Amino acid sequence: MIQLPLSKLSNVGTTIFSQMTQLANENEAINLSQGFPDFMPDSELLDHVTHFIQKGFNQYAPLGGMMPLKEEIATKIENSHQAVYHPDSEITVTAGGTQAIFTAIAAFVKKDDEVIIFEPAYDCYEPTVELFGGIVKRFEMKAPDYEIDWSMVKDLVSDKTKMIILNNPNNPSGKILKENDLQELIKLVKDTSILILSDEVYENIVFDGNKHLSICRYPELKERSLLVASFGKLFHVTGWKTGYCAAPKNLTEEFRKVHQFNVFCVNTPIQLALAEYMKNDEHYNHLNTFFQEKRDFLRKGLEGTSFGLLDCEGTYFQALSYDKISDKNDFDFASELTINHKVASVPFSSFYKNKRNDHVIRLCFAKKQETLERAIENLSKL
Repeated sequence: MIQLPLSKLSNVGTTIFSQMTQLANENEAINLSQGFPDFMPDSELLDHVTHFIQKGFNQYAPLGGMMPLKEEIATKIENSHQAVYHPDSEITVTAGGTQAIFTAIAAFVKKDDEVIIFEPAYDCYEPTVELFGGIVKRFEMKAPDYEIDWSMVKDLVSDKTKMIILNNPNNPSGKILKENDLQELIKLVKDTSILILSDEVYENIVFDGNKHLSICRYPELKERSLLVASFGKLFHVTGWKTGYCAAPKNLTEEFRKVHQFNVFCVNTPIQLALAEYMKNDEHYNHLNTFFQEKRDFLRKGLEGTSFGLLDCEGTYFQALSYDKISDKNDFDFASELTINHKVASVPFSSFYKNKRNDHVIRLCFAKKQETLERAIENLSKL
């Protein structure tokens, strides 16, 4: 038998999210691992989809997306962040946030280009950079605060640095960037050609009266940034895989050169349904309150346990320290929690290249009340 070549990602296995979901299914556990809601989206949004399907909008959309949706996206960004993007030339509708991230990296990262990421990091960043020959430089944020030491980040910058990838709010830690962080970033990239890829899919899920500081609020950053967002997180429809990338015209032109040969365009009736639904901004401006109530319910329910509750400033993930419960590594602890206590989580070590183990796991609280109640009951027995 001939020896066939391996793929360029032969060292990459199944994602931790798939692994833990499979383990949850095998053990009939409550799945708080993978980040998706277990409740229905608004029926009004579903009705809009049906309407546009029945009206015959079932063929290819334009490369950049349907204009009504791009116009609503531009309005949302301007109202939320006082930043202006031209809907036709600076906004591209994508097949979810991950596709936008993949396309942005593919468009700009070449062999031996260096890309700085912040760990714990969403799992698609590193393999995508490496797929296109780039070199990942990592800054490790550490429990329990997950703060960024910008003087150490500065040491990672070289004349080969092509891109910095941010995730704000951060998945899995739930931390948000503060004004000081953005000012330090401005100083870091000044007088360079470094691009910024800003993953802001949880932008509307920020708690305790804090404001999401989007990259586009800062002109010095906006001009060099590709901003990625997701309707899956915004409207509880992760399975629709619809998002967008907003960037200056010159960057958008390059982004679309790859986008057209990747997916070309995105589901037409869903784009039109989202555009219609977004005309009422209350459909997304209430998300902070909606998810804060779920966060607070979970935190209150776990206060009497031996778990340590780490700060959760945004996203719909709660980080828990279990160092008072077990000295096992986090993967073994998460597996044991799923099998023996019927609650599936994600170990934080899976978000670090070196599998850093701080005895921390991640729970998703984008769940129905009864789901969270059952999880709290099981976790309270530890």
